[in-house]
Amino acid sequence: MDAKDILADAFGRLPELVHAAVHDLTPEQLTWAPAPGANSIGWLVWHLTRVQDDHVAEVIGTDQVYRAPGWPERFGRPAGSSDTGYGHTAAQITGIIPESWQALDEYYRAVHERTLDFIAGLTADDLDRVVDKAWDPPVTLGVRLVSVYDDDAQHAAQAAYVRGLL
Repeated sequence: MDAKDILADAFGRLPELVHAAVHDLTPEQLTWAPAPGANSIGWLVWHLTRVQDDHVAEVIGTDQVYRAPGWPERFGRPAGSSDTGYGHTAAQITGIIPESWQALDEYYRAVHERTLDFIAGLTADDLDRVVDKAWDPPVTLGVRLVSVYDDDAQHAAQAAYVRGLL
């Protein structure tokens, strides 16, 4: 098994986690938070998807899925909105209002499919390509993809935990 197969396997586990966290929840349940200022299931899944969408689109050199007409509005955001949730305040977190659990699931699956298509075409040399020189050491594509997966897995687990609190 090579590195791209490991990445594909890891990312391939996320859709089931995302689906299980949101399936059949009402909009009210998706925006419920266990305490003031805490993250809701809807925000967690929206955010993990936004991060994957943003980071993968950047390394591919293409536009984000979210920038297609209609996506921001499905989450209570204005058309053209492109934030990822990074650094959101408590008020901004409550401003993410998914229209349904299906909106979260559909958006995640669209981003996921693009991610897996991208990973399928990678070579070992591609994974060594530097994609961000702002860090020391510079970040390679392989490291960036592991980072995205790690962030997504943590947030999916958090969403599952919040669902358990419901």
